[in-house]
Amino acid sequence: MAAKRIAVAKTYKIYIGGKFPRTESGRYFTIEDKQGDVIANLCRGSRKDFRNSVVAARKAQAGWAKASAYLRGQILYRIAEMLEGRREQFIAELQLQGSTAKAAEKEVDLSIDRLIYYAGWADKYQQVFSAVNPVASSHFNFSVLEPTGVVSILAPDDSSLLGLISNIAAAIVGGNTCVVLASESKPLCAVSFAEVLHASDVPGGVVNILTGFRSELTEFFASHMDVNAIVYCDGGKAVAKTVQELAADNIKRVIARNRVDWSGDAENPYLIRDTQEVKTTWHPIGT
Repeated sequence: MAAKRIAVAKTYKIYIGGKFPRTESGRYFTIEDKQGDVIANLCRGSRKDFRNSVVAARKAQAGWAKASAYLRGQILYRIAEMLEGRREQFIAELQLQGSTAKAAEKEVDLSIDRLIYYAGWADKYQQVFSAVNPVASSHFNFSVLEPTGVVSILAPDDSSLLGLISNIAAAIVGGNTCVVLASESKPLCAVSFAEVLHASDVPGGVVNILTGFRSELTEFFASHMDVNAIVYCDGGKAVAKTVQELAADNIKRVIARNRVDWSGDAENPYLIRDTQEVKTTWHPIGT
């Protein structure tokens, strides 16, 4: 009898600066389905991959921050359109990684809706969070929001698509660029989402997605001196302590998102506010 054919598992690359390079380390890891069969090979991202991602994110940040709120909203809407067109693929990938058909369908639909939600906030969050402040002198005093800059994101492990998209959308709609470490146990959707980004109107470098081991890369995400903020999801007290201590070296903003219900809690504009800086301007009057 002929031997059973062994399917060729796809090797997924990382996403840096709008391109799909292989990891510079040459290392890979596999993920398996419930039967123990290999379903994909993933790049095991390295410190150098992360540094390259930060360079790409920094290069893209100024131009992205200068883009109009209308344009950023339109681009997020376009990402949602592209994701809608590949809906069945993402449902299938979530099922490959252990989700039930119903749960996978719900997560993909919520992910599409989440992009639309943040696209709608693109030209509105400034109105909500900015202010004209009362002062006891002959001045106007304005407070407005500006993007923090480059944001590193340790995406949630359990919500591999919805959690990933919620964190990315909230960061980039406000003019930030980001470097993201995908779910370690369920990374397929993250790399496929990079393909969606690549086919949409997102400028190269605005979103960079790595796959790999969190225990290996967390240190670099938290300590890099050209990263302005870090968002980390999941992790216990030891992870929180490590991130806080390393981020303190360049006064990096730390945003912890633990025990978040990504189906509901992440749909609010305060996730945008988390990675914004307040700029206050004084303007004299009556002189």
